[in-house]
Amino acid sequence: MKTEVDYIVVGLGLAGINFVELLQKQGKSFVVFDSGDNYSSWVSGGLYNPVILKRLTLSWNAAEQLARALPVYSAIESRLGKTFDHKLPVHKKFQSYEDLNNWTIATDKPHLKPYLNPTPISIAPKGVKVPFGMGQVLNTGKVDTAALMQAYAENLRERGLLISERLDYNQLDLTTGVGYKNIQAKKIIFAEGFGLKQNPYFDSSKLKGNKGELLIVDVPDLKLDFVLKTDVFIIPLGGTRFSVGATYNWQDKTLAPTEEGKEKLLKALEKLIELDYTVVEHRVGIRPTTADRRPLVGVHPEYTQMAMLNGLGTRGIMIGPTVAHQLYEHLEHDQPLPEEIDIKRFYRN
Repeated sequence: MKTEVDYIVVGLGLAGINFVELLQKQGKSFVVFDSGDNYSSWVSGGLYNPVILKRLTLSWNAAEQLARALPVYSAIESRLGKTFDHKLPVHKKFQSYEDLNNWTIATDKPHLKPYLNPTPISIAPKGVKVPFGMGQVLNTGKVDTAALMQAYAENLRERGLLISERLDYNQLDLTTGVGYKNIQAKKIIFAEGFGLKQNPYFDSSKLKGNKGELLIVDVPDLKLDFVLKTDVFIIPLGGTRFSVGATYNWQDKTLAPTEEGKEKLLKALEKLIELDYTVVEHRVGIRPTTADRRPLVGVHPEYTQMAMLNGLGTRGIMIGPTVAHQLYEHLEHDQPLPEEIDIKRFYRN
């Protein structure tokens, strides 16, 4: 006997979670396939920060994305009875007086005013090297992505909605809707991250991906209650542990940690602090990124019952809820997808 659902969702990373959250809100039936290989989340800091600190510009659609994202994570917290969103300031280390001056100029720009504290911070925690001071970004925080994914998966598993295995593409029947073993669905959504490279239905050539490495360090004497950003982020994890990362490598697509990546991160760490530390863990992940830095969203050109939600890149916490909503509205209410995220941009004549 077949189980009938509205949607099959493949992948339960940030893209999958945000799409499933919409399905639950709208009363749609679904089942999720996830093998647990969320490699990009393994190196995700989980930060939401509307400002690109290197250039002091707003990130793509930052205001819209934040306005949609934060209520989504709050709703998930309420339903699951857990806290994932931690309000946490982000401080940019000034590298020079020129850097400080550029910050002062940026704080006077109307579109940046809501996000940049105009008063520079000159006092730093013991052992933190910021001779030119720091600037504080407002409206920032950190979502504990690992805890979110674990709790979300657990909840779906308890309700019989999560199948913890890799979907076998060869067993898909697309004659009418989507058939898979004993499941019959109206549509299937692929939210597989870098796993899209194994998907035979979609052209994955536009999903470039980049390898990130991240260190978990123990620094007993570091009292840091904010995220510190320079070449890397130092993010408090609670107690005396911090994450340091991450690197970006567009060539190497393996999941092997490298000495080069580790040395680069430790060098950046030692520019920021003069305290003893111990490396506890070395993590590696492949981020689903694209050359034009925009998500890959849309319907298959031949099988209209099939869609993808991918390419969230390094700002998946902020971007995920917005693009999931846009895909849902496209599928359910024929609302056009924004051209900048639609996969049609790559095969349009």
